[in-house]
Amino acid sequence: MQVSTQIRYAIPEEVIEGSVVGNIAKDLGLDANTLVDRRFRIVSGSVNQNDGVLYVNGKIDREEVCERITPCLINLKIALENPLEIHYVTVEILDVNDHSPRFPENEKRLEMGESAMPGARYPLQAARDPDSGINSVQTYKLSNNDHFRLEIKDREDGKIPILILHKPLDREVTKNIKLLLTALDGGRPPKSGSIDILIDVLDINDNVPVFTKETYTVILNENAPVGTTIVQINATDSDEGQNGQVVYALGNNVNDHLRELFEVNSITGEIIVTGLLDFEVKDIYEIDIQASDKGTVPLATDQSVVIKIVDVNDNAPEIEVTSFSSSIPEDSRPGTTVALISVTDLDSGLNGKISCSLSDDLPFKLMPSSQDNIYSLVTSALLDRETTFHYDITIVAKDAGQPSLSSVKTITVLISDVNDNSPGFAFSPYAFYVIENNVPGKLLFSVSASDKDSNENAVVSYHIWRENTEENKYTSFININSENGEIYALKSFDFETVKTFQFQVIATDSGSPSLSSNVTVNVFILDQNDNVPVILYPVSANGSAEGHLVTKVRAYDADIGYNGWLLFSLQEVSDHSPFSLDRYTGQIRTLRSFTETDEAQHKLLILVKDNGNVSLSATATVIVKVVEPKEVLFVISIIVLIVMQCSKSTDYSSKYLQDTNYDGTLCHSIQYRSGDKRYMLVGPRMSIGSTIAPGSNRNTLVIPDRRRRDSGEVRNSLSVDSVLLLLLFYLSIYIYIYIYIYIYTHYGQKF
Repeated sequence: MQVSTQIRYAIPEEVIEGSVVGNIAKDLGLDANTLVDRRFRIVSGSVNQNDGVLYVNGKIDREEVCERITPCLINLKIALENPLEIHYVTVEILDVNDHSPRFPENEKRLEMGESAMPGARYPLQAARDPDSGINSVQTYKLSNNDHFRLEIKDREDGKIPILILHKPLDREVTKNIKLLLTALDGGRPPKSGSIDILIDVLDINDNVPVFTKETYTVILNENAPVGTTIVQINATDSDEGQNGQVVYALGNNVNDHLRELFEVNSITGEIIVTGLLDFEVKDIYEIDIQASDKGTVPLATDQSVVIKIVDVNDNAPEIEVTSFSSSIPEDSRPGTTVALISVTDLDSGLNGKISCSLSDDLPFKLMPSSQDNIYSLVTSALLDRETTFHYDITIVAKDAGQPSLSSVKTITVLISDVNDNSPGFAFSPYAFYVIENNVPGKLLFSVSASDKDSNENAVVSYHIWRENTEENKYTSFININSENGEIYALKSFDFETVKTFQFQVIATDSGSPSLSSNVTVNVFILDQNDNVPVILYPVSANGSAEGHLVTKVRAYDADIGYNGWLLFSLQEVSDHSPFSLDRYTGQIRTLRSFTETDEAQHKLLILVKDNGNVSLSATATVIVKVVEPKEVLFVISIIVLIVMQCSKSTDYSSKYLQDTNYDGTLCHSIQYRSGDKRYMLVGPRMSIGSTIAPGSNRNTLVIPDRRRRDSGEVRNSLSVDSVLLLLLFYLSIYIYIYIYIYIYTHYGQKF
């Protein structure tokens, strides 16, 4: 076997199928005509046996055949028989620039601290190109930028791009940088591939927070409620993360008082009211607010916030009273100064402008002075303490705010007394009723006077005006207590002697000079039951009346009213008595006819009683004899009775009896009023011609004393003619009565 030397061919990759690689037979010096016989063949590959030419049997991709081997060689074994020859053919696959450079990824993200110093190096991944030689990656290009440049380092496995920082990074200026790195091969024309280089600039705390406004000035109403947000401040930090997170706080130089009034929300930056803001205390505040980041070493900055407080009408005017005279005399002239008034208001502007006024209908007014808000309180009219002894003066101060605020102050001015009023009596005139027989020295009644003045000017003393006149003669036994006006009698009164009198009482005050007034006091004496009834008819020397016929008992009581109202009654009367007595008129009447069995003589005991509280009484005995008409004694008895009636025994005469015409019945009354009570005094009736003279004793029947005159002579009250007339009158009456009794006794049933 013969071994030939090696034959080497070179063809580019990617040639078309059938392309001639080389003429092996020719190159080996073989006869082309014998190639078939000698079974010329390639052990692997494709060769034309007829002419010994080596053809491409399929697509050849150098990168697939040789991958990264350079040079790319395909070794072929050529075999011939008869004789056997083995030849080796090497075919070099030449690279064709059919690939572009490629980076492992489309983009590359890098993180670089902004604190990196210029010159810092950052190796990058190289691009790969399957081609070889000049067709592989020959160079890199970096897109234009301000911070980086590119350096290419040759290494065994290719060229390596290196990113070099030549200008400091500032994350706050450029947070992200995007670069385009391009790899170029040596082809003609060159092919390229690129990758995006994304650079994230990492932050360092190199920036302080910055407020969004250079100055903060806010306006806030005073008395803003606690919790009110005044303003929200804002600061930013160019850093990121903790280095860029801003928190807020009051500045280090803010005093404790401001910290009581304000606080700041550390997260939102809201400044909040935490205390009472009062314009009148302070109208402007300047506080420092600190903004700081959360870096490991925090950076901070301060900002002043000016808060202007706006006045709100929250202060009512204040009223101050100075030089106050709490009491002025009632005779003060109009224009007299009572007090000085000053008003103030802590508010400003219209809120502090004040107007003053007084309550209406007062004799006072406010007089403004030359100074603002100063007034004089003066009288504007005459005063009268007795009408109004004090004044509650209400001063109203009102500001001009919207809404308006006002305040009031009340002062009391007392009006001191001047003695300009005389004492005045409660009644004029006075009328008092006094029961007769009063106890001497005992209080009778009292008068009272009051004085509208006060203190000494109102202290009243009393005395009786004593004048030696006939009308004033009773004042000698009347006395008065000078302090309280109580009046006493020094003696007892007798109604039957005096019935009324009057006197004057003078009341004097203790002022200087003193004033006085007087009043008339009328005193009426009231009757008391101090007189017993007096039997007027029939009358006998021993005080008992004897009569022979039915008659009428007459009696009189010197008292008046109920004390003189007389009632008659029979005493010791039997059930079969033929007589009756009218209790009001005193008339004795027969109840039935007399019979023969009746007694011839009847003794009647008559009781006469008045109606006083303590009743007084008198008795009279009447003897009635029953006689026949023919008896002469009847006429004699009539004559005796007539004579007795006419002569009037002197033993029972009364100084109070005037005539015999009193019939013992209730006849007249006197009415009078005392306060709210009404009284009626009832007295016995008198016959026609009797008169009552008020103020004297003529309302009592007064019978002159018939026993003797001053000269000792006996008076007869009736003339002879009168006696004869009365004799005839009574005679006719008795005859009539006798005849009536006789006829009724004897012929009563027939009659």
